[in-house]
Amino acid sequence: MDWMAETAARRADPRVLWPEARSIVMLAMNYAPDGDPLATLAQTSAANISVYARHRDYHDVVKGKLKELAGWLVAEGRGGDVKVFVDTAPVMEKPLAAAAGLGWQGRHSNLVSRDLGSWFFLGSVFATLDIEPDAPEADHCGSCRACLDACPTRAFPAPYQVDARRCISYLTIENKGPIAAEFRAAIGNRVYGCDDCLAACPWNKFAQAARESKLAARADLVAPALSDLLGDDDAAFRARFSGNPVKRVGHARFLRNLLIAAGNSADAALAPKVEAHLAHASPLARGMAVWALARLAPERLRARAADCLARETDDHVRAEWRNAIGM
Repeated sequence: MDWMAETAARRADPRVLWPEARSIVMLAMNYAPDGDPLATLAQTSAANISVYARHRDYHDVVKGKLKELAGWLVAEGRGGDVKVFVDTAPVMEKPLAAAAGLGWQGRHSNLVSRDLGSWFFLGSVFATLDIEPDAPEADHCGSCRACLDACPTRAFPAPYQVDARRCISYLTIENKGPIAAEFRAAIGNRVYGCDDCLAACPWNKFAQAARESKLAARADLVAPALSDLLGDDDAAFRARFSGNPVKRVGHARFLRNLLIAAGNSADAALAPKVEAHLAHASPLARGMAVWALARLAPERLRARAADCLARETDDHVRAEWRNAIGM
């Protein structure tokens, strides 16, 4: 098991989630990459997928490990009851993990560990057992600004504060609507998530590559060609990302992200793939196709304008057309 050597247990007040629980055990699982996590940002005709989504869905992997531990706790405690959580309930994992001594919440608000750097998942085991708590971890960020200064969209108004409306991870994953024009160029080729603030942390010099085989990066997800991904229909998208976190955003949102990356690529060879999405069923895709084609091949966009606008009913997409061709 690729866990920190010292797993931490911290008694907390879990009454809101599970009144019977008396202790919470917080654990960290390393997923550090074996190379530069930002290397693919320079490959503008390829897609950059966040490190945590380049392998099997971590929810499944971590939950399996937690269940093993939970079973051991029950056996050692000679009874009791346990429940495990991995982003599956409103558990405040980061402050609980800091209280348990696993690390501290860095200036980018994510947890940082002296042993694992920034690259680890968190999980929790709620137990009806009494477990002696560990000491909390102190903040070791000091005056460092590396993570704050690394953010492409300036999503940190102040240390320890995140403006989700500017965060690329939020924009490309959680945001269900169009992505504001002011952020599109800064997104670059990041089609799912962003690792810049994590990768910038100096504590990563102590991190070691993950040893769990299920968290090894899939070769086809390290730097997949935008041309290949843009050619996927919904069925192909689901097949490609089966068992992977990317699948949960759905094809339309992922296509929105891909089209922004294509528009930033300066690769004119992508223009036909982009143009094909001017007639996509989703307005998210159509709107971003307009924006991307205007950057890659504006003459092709103008040639399609009259026909596409005559059929367009979505206000956002029509606005993209107006912005792109000055109508």
